[in-house]
Order: sequence, then structure tokens, then C-alpha cells
Amino acid sequence: MRAIVYRETGDPDVLELVDRPEPEAGPDEVLVRVAISGVNPTDWKARRGGGRGEPLRFPEIVPNQDGAGTVVGVGAGVDPGRVGERVWLWEAARNRANGTAQEMIAIPANQAVHLPEGISFELAASIPIPAMTAHRCLTVGAEGTLSVGPGALDGVDVLVAGGAGAVGHATIELAVWSGATVITTVSSSEKAVLATAAGAHHVVNYREPGADAAIRQAAPDGVDLIVEVAPVANAALNAEVIGRNGTIAMYQVETDDLTVDADAGLADNIRYQFVLVYTMPAPAKERAIHDITTALEAGVLRVGEGAGLPLHHFPLERTADAHAAVENDAVGKVLIDV
Repeated sequence: MRAIVYRETGDPDVLELVDRPEPEAGPDEVLVRVAISGVNPTDWKARRGGGRGEPLRFPEIVPNQDGAGTVVGVGAGVDPGRVGERVWLWEAARNRANGTAQEMIAIPANQAVHLPEGISFELAASIPIPAMTAHRCLTVGAEGTLSVGPGALDGVDVLVAGGAGAVGHATIELAVWSGATVITTVSSSEKAVLATAAGAHHVVNYREPGADAAIRQAAPDGVDLIVEVAPVANAALNAEVIGRNGTIAMYQVETDDLTVDADAGLADNIRYQFVLVYTMPAPAKERAIHDITTALEAGVLRVGEGAGLPLHHFPLERTADAHAAVENDAVGKVLIDV
């Protein structure tokens, strides 16, 4: 089978197309024929050594956490009836040498999730990390919401920073589905079109004067929850618009240095919550997988230009170009057709 591997950290050109023997499913694993591999920022960051130049944990690594495909074999302890099942894959490369940028993958059975009828592989490969991140951000509020879905966020004002990104897109969709009023910030009129297509009720260009006033007009008492991709750059804006007892859920940071107004945070009971899918509690992952599957069945999660998340397809042999596209902040979702 064909696979993409890297044996050292560095630029995208460390990624190499090779031929490998097909793997076999071990105990409690399924063997999946991968149709599409999804690329996320964590994939290129891992390829670069995690930002701190860590050495590789394995002699040879197949990149990419997300994907979708069909179960073609099972190991001991797994129902043989799963053969032929269409699935979406999450955390394929987490603490493992084998991600989804290969034609076949053996993966723990619980990390191959049943794909509802009628859902495309390109949608399935687009959602795992973005939707699980969005779910966690929406369920760590001060009141401890446990799940998303109809009525779960009724009366809640949510501000989504970067509504044209993959996580922002999924957050908008899940929050609207859950009954929240959704405000999002973008940096251009083109991105405003994408955020509106995703379903945001209010779209604010943060580069234009009066962004804080526009957000306050949409949420006069302040927003209850901010889902934040750039907490350092947006710190002043967030301080202006967060409501009492509000939460700022941060799933990405630009620098190690984040300064907050401790007096104001203490006075208004503001909660700052860091979010990383890989280390979130197991029950939270299980709830996210359940709710995401329900959202797929309900048609809540969508991709494509008309849905607000453009797709960029690359063939397997151009995985390096796909990684470079994500690293260079391509607008939309980057997918590899395996």
C-alpha cells in the first residue's frame, strides 16, 4: 500500500511517499481502508516537532489525526459485523506511529466511529478535531453545560473568534443548533460571507472601528461564552465584551504570554479555560462523539463553499503541499484524497 511518512522533523518536504506492507488489525482494533485524510494545524506542528523541537517518538511516522473510510477487517474482540461499515476516524496519530495519510490503517475500534447513512467521506474527514474542539469549547461554560443539541444553549450569547476557520465553522453550527445567539468576528468581507453561510446571527469585522460596540449591541449584557482562537491579540476586545460569569474558552494561543485583568476577572467571575482535544477527559470525548454523530444525522454539520467552509483537495502524493496549505492559513478545510 501507499503511505506518507516522515523520519525527521522539519518543513513539508520531509514528507515522503513510500510503499509499505498492509497492516493487520490487532486485538480490539479495526482495519480501515482510508478514503480521505483530513489535515489540521496540529498535524504540521507535530511534523515540526511540536513547537519545541522534540525528537520523534518513532523511527517513522505517518501523519494526520483525522480521516474517513471503510472497515475491511477486525481484530480479536471486535464484532465481525463491522466489516463494510463506513466510519470517521479521530486521533489516529495520537501517541501512535500511524496516522491517516495512508491507504490502510489499523486503529482502536472506538476511534473508528459509525458514519450515518448519506454522509460523505469528505464531510466525515473534515469534522473530527474541529468539531470535537468546538464541542468542548461550548460545554466548559461557567454553568458546566455537558452536551450540545436542541435547547442546550437556549438564551446563551456566544462569540466565536475566527468564524471562517474550521473550528469556528463547527462552533457556529453546533451553537446555533443548540439554541445560542451566535456572534462571530472575521477579518474580511470574504470571510464574513463564509461565517454567514455557516449560520452566524451577527458577523463583525474586528479590523473595523467599533467592533466592541457592535458586539455589545448584539449582546447588551455581554457575551456568556467566547470561543477564542487568538486570545492574546483579542484580549482587549474580549475584556470589553465578556459578560459577568462569562467564560473564555481558548483552543489556540499565539504566544506563551497572555496577560489578563485579574481585578476585572475576579469582580465579574470570569473563567479562562484552555482547550486541547487530546488531553480532554475521556467522558467529554465520549459525549462529543455522541453529539457530533447526532449532529451529522440531523444535517447540522456541513462543508463546502455554500456551507461556509471551502474544501481544498490534494492527492496523497501531494501531502506536503496539503501540509503547506494549512501551515500558510488556507481558508477552508484541507483534505487528502487517499
